[in-house]
Amino acid sequence: MRPAYSFDNDDPAAEQRHDILAEMLDPFTFARLADAGDLTGRRCLEVGAGGGSVARRLAALTGPGGRVLATDLNPRHLPVNQGYAVMRHDLMTDPIPEPPWDLIHARLVLAHLPRRAEILHRLAESLAPDGILLVEDWVSAYPDVVLNAPDAAAAALVERYHRIVVNRLLPANGADPSWGSRTHAAMLAAGLTGVRTEIRAESWAGGTAGGLLIAVNVAQVGAGLLAAGLTEAELERLCTLATDPRLVIRGHLTYSTSGRRR
Repeated sequence: MRPAYSFDNDDPAAEQRHDILAEMLDPFTFARLADAGDLTGRRCLEVGAGGGSVARRLAALTGPGGRVLATDLNPRHLPVNQGYAVMRHDLMTDPIPEPPWDLIHARLVLAHLPRRAEILHRLAESLAPDGILLVEDWVSAYPDVVLNAPDAAAAALVERYHRIVVNRLLPANGADPSWGSRTHAAMLAAGLTGVRTEIRAESWAGGTAGGLLIAVNVAQVGAGLLAAGLTEAELERLCTLATDPRLVIRGHLTYSTSGRRR
């Protein structure tokens, strides 16, 4: 049996998660897509498309002569009539759809899949000559995330929450919170050239998208947090802290790695 994805699209909080992630990550992703050059008329595949913000951007960049396919294991949050096609697709078991592609993009996807290096290799093989693979994942496997907090108890609670999510809940569901730091080597092993990694991070304060992600995580993996020893009162405190600007945490490191097929 395959591990369960930690943040199921059927969850009521999934739509808010997609909105938050788009607010946090789209500027960096769009800058990296600009590095890919002129995409007018190109064929682009967006895997694990989530809420579709990157697919919409790709549709605008490729124009009416291009083609964008947005895939997801559960595409329920991908709106139609946005300039891209939608397909339900399982990266673990299904062939990469309709190769070759001029650009393939995957954000916060491969780190959650147990056979991530194998899948990256299949994505690389699905590129057209000179096609680009752009993979973006967080590296969150680090301690001491709190930069400021209302009080010592709040800081200790957030640190404990982070350890549980990163060290227990995500790995139990097949995720690797440090995978992003190994993507560069995996692309080289897959035969891609010109491999380049940019890393970005910033502080997240309560009330911003990064802070609010704590409350969304509590909504989606609260049962796991309770099973790991947190109390209902502590989950409520985490949700309150998520909106408190006095809480400031280190944002996850976003590893954005690209490579070209010969």
